[in-house]
Amino acid sequence: MTANLNTYETVRPEEVKIWFKTAAVSKFPKNGGACIKYKDKQIAVFNFTREGSWYACQNLCPHKMEMVLSRGMIGDENMEAKVACPLHKSNFSLRTGKHLNGDLEAIATYPVKVEGDFVYVGFSE
Repeated sequence: MTANLNTYETVRPEEVKIWFKTAAVSKFPKNGGACIKYKDKQIAVFNFTREGSWYACQNLCPHKMEMVLSRGMIGDENMEAKVACPLHKSNFSLRTGKHLNGDLEAIATYPVKVEGDFVYVGFSE
């Protein structure tokens, strides 16, 4: 299967039609990420415990078209939560998807919520 950037499109909170139940909170590493699958999409979900936030974005790094972002290091740059691609160190904002250290297209981001002990990612389809 060939990865395709057209598979991914940012979903804003007001556009959510489906909250997809992913897994229990305990299944996600603290200050790290894990990959989930929704339809034909691989989504990286990050449990940013240092700031008490959750983020989700496409797992596909647009640089070399590898499904690796869930294994990237998370941190912040100028108060902007980010993930660094583990292969190429490209940094992407986890809030907006913007490429922070280059001129690649922004990655898709998705809303995340935690209810009870479960993590949900929002999709528009």
